[in-house]
This record gives sequence, structure tokens and C-alpha cells, in this order.
Amino acid sequence: MINWKNLLDLFLQSNCPLCQRSTSQELCPNCIRQLEKCHNPNTHSLPIFAWGTYSGILKRAIATMKYENHPEIARVLGQLLAQAWLSHHECDHTLVVVPIPLHAHKLKQRGYNQAALIAQSFCEVTGLQLKKHGLERIKLTQAQFDLSASEREDNLNEAFGLGKDLCLRPKTPVLLIDDIYTTGATARSAMQTLHESGIAVYGLLAVAITVKSVNNKHLSP
Repeated sequence: MINWKNLLDLFLQSNCPLCQRSTSQELCPNCIRQLEKCHNPNTHSLPIFAWGTYSGILKRAIATMKYENHPEIARVLGQLLAQAWLSHHECDHTLVVVPIPLHAHKLKQRGYNQAALIAQSFCEVTGLQLKKHGLERIKLTQAQFDLSASEREDNLNEAFGLGKDLCLRPKTPVLLIDDIYTTGATARSAMQTLHESGIAVYGLLAVAITVKSVNNKHLSP
């Protein structure tokens, strides 16, 4: 007699994108356990709330998600971020969640915006409302990792515009979500756009924060 459950489980198996072990989930249980060890409670203060520091397997998971065509990793990262958020904050349902957008050219190249996927998973857990198109990226910027702090600020000057999801809606406080927080140049540019439209920013949530930024967290535009 055919065991259809075992056959279905076999069909659903795939390889973990981080270690290549067979798994039926986005990541194998071993890699999820290793990721959970990256959780850093010292990064849980507003206005910047990060799940962990940008190093080790967390850094590798983000790089694999973004550059090796594994958008499914965003679901795991969004869930981890949401669980940490709920354990430290009362869930204020007046907040709306807005992911940091990609420029249309980069979105076409990659095929997905990892921040939007993380935000979607985050909202599924927290119950907060997602405004996927709250912001739009109107300026095609250079990659930030090769730029100095001042060059990053110049690069992102007037990079964002208000998106269709917030143009005609009440001015409710926004939680910004991104995958990585480095110097804060991206967040400050996004905040400035929202502030100029009379929209308050409650804070920025990131899956990872760079080690240099942990003790220098600020968002003043």
C-alpha cells in the first residue's frame, strides 16, 4: 500500500539554501537554530529596533536571500523580527508598516524587494497593516557598501517619494522596515520624505544592524 504522506513529504523536500541539507521548510532546523543564536537583545531600542547584529550566519542568510535568489528566507527573517518585536512592545494597531523600497530598475533585476517580503511576514505575525507601496524610490542610487558616510548621505538625497498607499490615507504613524541598518542614511532619507508629508515615523525595524552602528543608533533626519 502506498504511503501518500511519505510520498508527499518526499516531493516537498528541497535543499536548505544555507547548508544544502534536505528540508521541507524555508531553512533546515539546524540553520534556524543557528540563526536564533544570532538574536541580540541589546539592539531592541527605538527609534531603531534590530533583531541581531550583521555577522555570522545572519549575514550569510541575508546575502543568500538578496544575491542568490532565495526570497523564501525573508519569511523566516520576518517571523523572527516579529516575535522579538511582540516580546518587547505592545502591538499598537494604529501603526502601519512601510518597507524601504527598491528602485524599479533594481526591482526588475532582482525580481523582488527583500524588505517588502520581510515586512509581509512581519505583518502576518503581528497583525499590523502593511503599506507595501507607502514609499517609492524615485532616484536610482549607487550601491552603498563602497561609499563613505558623507557619500551615502549625498547618494540618498531626495531618493524617495510618497507612494500610492499613503497619498490618500490618514496620516498614521509609520514603522519602517529594512533588512540591514548601517549608517542610517537610507532611513533618514525615507523619514524626511514622510515628515515632509506630515507623516510621523515611529521607528525603523531591521533584521540586522552592523556592529559599528549598535552603539551609535539615531534617526534624526
